[in-house]
Amino acid sequence: MLDRLLGRESLKERVAELEEAKRHLERQLDAEEERRAEATTARQRAEERENRLEDRVTELEDRVERLQSADGAASGRTAERLNGARVGEILDRLASFATEPEGVFTAYVADEHDLPEAVREAFGDRTEAVAGAAPCLAVTDDAGLLSACLSVPVPPEPFADWADSVQFERSWFEPTGSHTVALVRSDLFALGEYDGRERTAFHGFDSELKSQHSKGGFSQSRFERLRDQQIASHVERCRAAIDEVDPDRLYVVGEGSVVHEFDDRAAVVRRVDATGDPEDALADAVRSLWSVRLVLP
Repeated sequence: MLDRLLGRESLKERVAELEEAKRHLERQLDAEEERRAEATTARQRAEERENRLEDRVTELEDRVERLQSADGAASGRTAERLNGARVGEILDRLASFATEPEGVFTAYVADEHDLPEAVREAFGDRTEAVAGAAPCLAVTDDAGLLSACLSVPVPPEPFADWADSVQFERSWFEPTGSHTVALVRSDLFALGEYDGRERTAFHGFDSELKSQHSKGGFSQSRFERLRDQQIASHVERCRAAIDEVDPDRLYVVGEGSVVHEFDDRAAVVRRVDATGDPEDALADAVRSLWSVRLVLP
């Protein structure tokens, strides 16, 4: 009675309505967070599956290369994965090849689906093999004595040219001069400063990252938000470590889901698989970075 006389009853009813509307909005927010968490989880699972498939493709390609090397009659092509001193040996052979003016054709082919007409004319019926090796440096000569495609760790701008020798720079294939390689994973960072192949400085750290959500405690959406925050914080810490070194030439390699964050900073950004502690993982990553695939079409 008193509440009705003082107008408090209607106010209480209004408060109850507002509280119910608030609970409804909270339920909507929770549902939206769950949908976002599910989308994030699906994206991460898709990236992990993509990484596994890429690893499997590389493994199968290497197996095919070995089989082709053992039995050259299988397709008329041979392939080899070059590392370390072997890269230098092959580059020396290419550098020694000389002809009359415009007797050697060199091209950097960036896209297998967009081969320049000059490449098609130079390689003729071997063009399909060049496309299969792209992106690559493709080399041949007017007498058909030379035919090679090499993957390029530090690719140049696409070009195609006839000259009296093979056109390339060793810095495209081998570590030269002062440069920095940073390995970035969502849970690890390692940075090496190099003079050629010699490492002159090292810095690395691990970051705690929640790897799975246990039932109870907090929601899946909160777990996903926390994990994303941890990764974002880790990436910023990696950026700060790189900025502290302030390298002139920076190559960033590592996990596909995070290396793209450094596109604006690095001369080369490449996905590689590298395991172990920071120092061992960096060594593994550097080896992958400077690995060169040679195909003889």
